[in-house]
Amino acid sequence: MTHSEVQERKPTMKKNSRQAKEKARVSKQSKETQRQQRAEQRAEALLRKLEANAAREVEARPEAPAYYIGIDAGDRKSHFCMLNGAGRVVIEESVATTREGLSAYFSKVERSWIVLEVGTHSAWISELLESLGHRVVVANARKVRAIYGNRRKNDRVDARTLGRLLRVDEELLHGIRHRGAASRQSLSLLRARDALVSVRSKLISSMRGIVKSHGGRLPSCSAESFAGKVKEAIPEVLKEALTPMLEQIESLTASIRKYDRGVTALTKKYKETESLRQVNGVGELISVAYVLTVEDPSRFRKSREVGPYLGMVPRQDDSGDSSPQLRITKTGDRMLRRMMVLAAQYILGCHGEDCDLRRYGLRIAARGGKNAKKRAVVAVARKLAVLLHRLWVTGEVYEPMRNSRQEQQQRTQEEAA
Repeated sequence: MTHSEVQERKPTMKKNSRQAKEKARVSKQSKETQRQQRAEQRAEALLRKLEANAAREVEARPEAPAYYIGIDAGDRKSHFCMLNGAGRVVIEESVATTREGLSAYFSKVERSWIVLEVGTHSAWISELLESLGHRVVVANARKVRAIYGNRRKNDRVDARTLGRLLRVDEELLHGIRHRGAASRQSLSLLRARDALVSVRSKLISSMRGIVKSHGGRLPSCSAESFAGKVKEAIPEVLKEALTPMLEQIESLTASIRKYDRGVTALTKKYKETESLRQVNGVGELISVAYVLTVEDPSRFRKSREVGPYLGMVPRQDDSGDSSPQLRITKTGDRMLRRMMVLAAQYILGCHGEDCDLRRYGLRIAARGGKNAKKRAVVAVARKLAVLLHRLWVTGEVYEPMRNSRQEQQQRTQEEAA
């Protein structure tokens, strides 16, 4: 390229460069304008949403209470702390943990918001205070770290902390809802039976251990038939020591059978248990325990929420890229969770019928690993709890192989296509 050609080309290159820069500048300004417009539109939408929510909040806002009261309920005395609207402590005192003691004082207090932790006395105390016209929140003790993690923990401090949390934000208390009086009364029968079964199991294990320590062995049998089958198998040298235990086991078995008749009566009272017993492995006891524990199926938006409610989902402690595998939370009702696990063990056992639940658990167990079988049992128990809720809500007829049949139909259609 000659010198003259280079000189002629330079103005053209500069012109193209200026045009490109101008075009880039205009494009940048256009993008900035678009971003600004989108930000303004987003802000306007948020403001409209805020105004709408504020209007609903004003309509739904409950009447301001006279006091915010935190109660630390003890077995004999309950300490309470009353705060006014400004958050100042009005009074800190204690009353007897009785209906008479609580009624005598709180019946004369203006309508207030009261909070107490869930515990042995929380059900009847909350009912009593609500009947006196107060608004009561029952705090989830597992969630209130400000109390159980406090290094200076005592009843007065706990009551004050509860009152302040209620005044600041009720959501911090993770309030729970107690079951109704009728459900609690019926559940007492199941819990009493469960206690007797536990005692009988410990006595049977103790008898077997004592006999083994003397070189003998009692025959294998069920707990119900234990007293009748092992009587003659007890070594002569141990009869004096073990006969009273055997009599206690026999008496406990008779009492448990009486409780079983009470459970049968409850199935007639709670007709919804019939749809739950369609599932193989779910009998009268489990179906009644499920209905009484859940009480109101509409409390869950989705059936899948029953798993976390019963504490059969893994705990989470994620942080950044770290996501460790942890054990299940074990929250919720311990007795029902144990029954769900027992039903899952039956479904996966040698007597379980072929069904989707069984196949699901066997696939998990087939993965291998140290705790594969245990994980399979928990997974089936969680899936069973979800299934029972679905059957309860919909009233559908249970199909044991529904998922397998649908998968087979889908494969057939794909092959045909």
